Amino acid sequence: MSRFPSEQLLTFATVLSEGTLDAAARQLSITPSAVSQRLKALEQSAGRVLLQRSNPAQATEAGEVVLRLARQVAQLEADAGKELGLGSDGARLAIPIVVNADSLAVWFLQALKRVPSGLNVTFDLHRDDEQHSASFLRSGKVMAAVTATPDPVQGCRVEPLGVMRYFAVAEPVFAARWFNGGVNQEKLNTAPTVDFDRKDTYQWAFVQSWSGGAPGNPVPERKGPRHYVPASHDFGDAIRLGLGWGLIPEIQCGPDIADGRLVELAPDRPHDVPLYWQRWKTASKVLDILSDTVRDVAGEFLRQQ
Repeated sequence: MSRFPSEQLLTFATVLSEGTLDAAARQLSITPSAVSQRLKALEQSAGRVLLQRSNPAQATEAGEVVLRLARQVAQLEADAGKELGLGSDGARLAIPIVVNADSLAVWFLQALKRVPSGLNVTFDLHRDDEQHSASFLRSGKVMAAVTATPDPVQGCRVEPLGVMRYFAVAEPVFAARWFNGGVNQEKLNTAPTVDFDRKDTYQWAFVQSWSGGAPGNPVPERKGPRHYVPASHDFGDAIRLGLGWGLIPEIQCGPDIADGRLVELAPDRPHDVPLYWQRWKTASKVLDILSDTVRDVAGEFLRQQ
């Protein structure tokens, strides 16, 4: 008998997905008591506490390992069912993926659109900064990620997708006020800035890059006011409306620069962000097809290294 029966793994993953035992019970069409019994049996088999029974429920460090196993088992069962011609009950495999906001806004949905409908999958998208998305893979929350991390997470493989190029831009009146006479590090650091959220380091990295990393050029302290606008489209609109300057993907800001709605502050200083696709190593036809589609679409939208 398996140490971790699939029904217990499914229940564990469902609790973490739904957030509570009651919600998981409704999703699985069983009683909350049955959910609790399965979780207790799973923790006894593991010899560890796997679940923090908070609201929402959270996996412990050991639970993250079991969650990764649960998702891999569900994926392998779904793949096997498809190859055997099973799955006529209409069940769909949910594929959790973490993607940064700009990729989601610019190109990633185009990739999902091209995934063959015959795969019978749904996508559970998580949005997080590409500098932090690898943590979702480590925790077992997702099967794949668009990330800025070239080093593979344990149990994953990685391949380059291309480079997303950003331009530092501002609304013309704003630019004339704050950058009259030219752009330099001090002006960039003093002028109001638009950040996506408090994880967004792009604007600050751009300011720091003007030091050139040379000895004797100390890292400046942040000075100017910062606006936080955590939505890709609204972030761009905040800059177009003159709230501050910021970095926008060239695909999104190119037309605005061409028609004069935005001014490029430093044409000779683009900000390039290499992106990578990380996915579980587990053999899976579904993940193979998804990965091939993501790679092909990324090649159409991103600059190639």
